[in-house]
Amino acid sequence: MKKFGHKLIGVFKKAKDNTIYFFKNNVLFTTFIITSLINGCLIRFLTVKNYTAISPILADLAFILFVGSLAYFFKPKNRFKYYMVWSVIFTAICLINSVYYTNYISFTSFSLLATSLQLAGVSDALGTIMELKDICYIWAPITLLFIHRKLLKQGYYSKLKTKEKPKVAVLKVLVAATIVLGFFLSTLTGTDISRLYKQWNREYVVMKFGIYTYQGNDLIASLKPQISPLFGYDTAAKEFREYYKENKEEHKNNKYTDIFKGKNVIVIHAESMQNYLLDTEINGKTIAPNLKKLAEEGMYFSNFYSQESVGTSSDTEFTYSTSLLPASSGTVFVSYWDREYPSIQKFLKEEDYYVFSMHANKGNMWNREVMHKQLGYDRFYYYDKDYKLDDMVGLGLSDKSFFKQSVQKIKAIQEKHDKYYGLLIMLTNHTPFEGFEDTTDLDLTYKYTKTDEVTGEQTEVVNDYLKNTTLGRYFTTAHYADEAIGEFVEELDKEGLLEDTVLVIYGDHDAKVKRGEYDYYYNYNPETDSKRSKSDPEYKEFTKYDYELNRKVPFIIWTKDKDLKKKINKEITTVTGMYDVLPTLGNMLGIENPYALGHDVFSTDDHYVVFPNGNWITDKMYYDNQNGEAIVFDEESVISKDYISKYTEKAEKEIAVSNDIIVHDLIKKTKESDEVIKGGQK
Repeated sequence: MKKFGHKLIGVFKKAKDNTIYFFKNNVLFTTFIITSLINGCLIRFLTVKNYTAISPILADLAFILFVGSLAYFFKPKNRFKYYMVWSVIFTAICLINSVYYTNYISFTSFSLLATSLQLAGVSDALGTIMELKDICYIWAPITLLFIHRKLLKQGYYSKLKTKEKPKVAVLKVLVAATIVLGFFLSTLTGTDISRLYKQWNREYVVMKFGIYTYQGNDLIASLKPQISPLFGYDTAAKEFREYYKENKEEHKNNKYTDIFKGKNVIVIHAESMQNYLLDTEINGKTIAPNLKKLAEEGMYFSNFYSQESVGTSSDTEFTYSTSLLPASSGTVFVSYWDREYPSIQKFLKEEDYYVFSMHANKGNMWNREVMHKQLGYDRFYYYDKDYKLDDMVGLGLSDKSFFKQSVQKIKAIQEKHDKYYGLLIMLTNHTPFEGFEDTTDLDLTYKYTKTDEVTGEQTEVVNDYLKNTTLGRYFTTAHYADEAIGEFVEELDKEGLLEDTVLVIYGDHDAKVKRGEYDYYYNYNPETDSKRSKSDPEYKEFTKYDYELNRKVPFIIWTKDKDLKKKINKEITTVTGMYDVLPTLGNMLGIENPYALGHDVFSTDDHYVVFPNGNWITDKMYYDNQNGEAIVFDEESVISKDYISKYTEKAEKEIAVSNDIIVHDLIKKTKESDEVIKGGQK
């Protein structure tokens, strides 16, 4: 027994000596591994905050070891370049995701590279969305450079030539990586693997697989537009047919059926317009008084959510038009433009409508010039091709000039066509929300009366507390955009274009203002000219759920017709989403989409909204599928596990079916397949 103990001690001593020897002769490799691993942990700590999770550390370590092992195929003097390139790549991954998560509460995707040109016009916003913590990751390549220079001075690389055996080093690292990978794989469940493959639940993937595995998998997922159609079609087609067979609902008439049949339709795509603006007053002035007035006179969906993903405005256009969800990887407008989609535009064209769209930006923005044809528009009016650029601001033509010029174009269209449907895409209220700080009549200062404790003398104090904040700039541009909408409606009325016409307005997505800015706004203390501390009795916490629920956007249906106005004048408080628009508005216009994922709000009792990241909301609760957390709206409500499972399954099924339709072009191919079968039967 004693002899065995000595042997065991000898084995441990030898392993210890070998380990010390390896790291002593692989200083650069060790530095690369440690710095990259620390950054991988740091990005998770500062975002999803899963401090104690072991599995993402194992995943990141295995990934880094595999990458690091390849350096041994280079000569010692060239390995620094290899490590530095990867260190910069890993640092960039952490930095970019840190910025993106801070602003969008999600992780970025390689598919964004395909649409990066769409963001060129908002590069000025970079300074407003970056924080000091976002650049903390650059220490890794700096440390690597410092160690490299120190090793050069010591003649380290020359000594290393005589000592090392590259093949042995590669083998050792690969064995270590394989062992770590084995431990990691033993922690995984079927759900983990499924979510890695589907990729839509990005927070969960990072929390379980680490940032490097997530981004590597995302790179593969970004190739789906080219690769996926070649694989998995049969399974996708089978699930597609089963879904619509099980979930197909018979069309139900309700009191709004065909109420707008044959009416002209003008739709306003209100850039970054959020719901709370309609009820927010600053110094006695409402930020969005015109939208508020239209909401009070028309049908107003006050619990309405956009369902956009990385494609933001373009995703909203797609979901609004088709009642499908955005793609899980990439954006439909850029990556999947060549598919067949049923749309409100195509359905109205079948009813002899002339269908057009207008925008104050370039036609290639989000590939609209191409995608609008695919959706069924007869004509797309845009930027310098169709507009006089007389009042440029932000990304393009100002909303007021855009609307003023568009009225004349709509007037010309009405003279040629009996019925028309038109979409007007606004632009001014777009990040970084600049250009109107000194021109608006909206006073963003905080005024209060201060009483001197000794003399009792009162003086008025004015604090410009929203100056130089994104939220303050947003209020200003949103107020301008609302003014533009008000003037547009007046111009339409003046030209007689509101007769026999329905006006539809939707906010395309929230403004992406950071939660911290709302926290400052709601907890501003005028006496100290700063934010109240959490210990202050008057402090009101603005939680992440407050932030999510605050992202609601307005959806308004309005008409000048007095009789119709009486029939539709009501507020709809039940939860609804962008994919419910086509079924709901379509029923009013006398059209129907058999592939809609949303529902006619007035023909169903099952009200819920699915978000592209897997989260969902009902009238009872909001569920965060990323973390398995929820907020219940009525504290007295009893929510069962079955209730959560039911809507979680609905969410995952809808996301999967919608994505399969997009990736595999299932609607077109299923139609072709059915026609072949019918032809064979004849």
